[in-house]
Amino acid sequence: MSQNAAKYQHYSVQDFDNYDCLKLSKRFYLVLLFVLRGYLVWLMSVTNMRDKIGIISWIYPETSLFYLSLLSGVVGLFVVLIISLRRPEAPSWVEMSWRHSRKLIVAALLFDLLTNCIGGFYWKLLSIDWIIIQVTITITLIFLCYNSERFSINLTEFPQKMPEK
Repeated sequence: MSQNAAKYQHYSVQDFDNYDCLKLSKRFYLVLLFVLRGYLVWLMSVTNMRDKIGIISWIYPETSLFYLSLLSGVVGLFVVLIISLRRPEAPSWVEMSWRHSRKLIVAALLFDLLTNCIGGFYWKLLSIDWIIIQVTITITLIFLCYNSERFSINLTEFPQKMPEK
């Protein structure tokens, strides 16, 4: 068995998309949701008809932390854009960006951790317990990014045009 075929031996037909690429890892979506949590909080607050900023102020006690979370989430939005453009005959920048999306996500995670540490130590907005939880979550998510075999395969594949049947 070739080395290329060996890496796919644990996957079934349902694990592949229409372009014979392995479907994106659930771990990848989990990490992406964490990076985009500022935008998710913003969407929840916008849809709350009674108190538009209550959810934001409850989760982000300082508005600057919320804005910094949105800033780190911009990288996540860029990765979502790459995912949506990831198809055959996509521009070359999409394929190049896709290959580096793990690095982009890890950079966003580290920037988010940095902003929370600054919020905790400099602005005294977050407790040390929350910072320890944040560090643990960030390290775990980075570990998931680099330890997922499926995600590594996802990064090497890019959809190609399928021959006509």
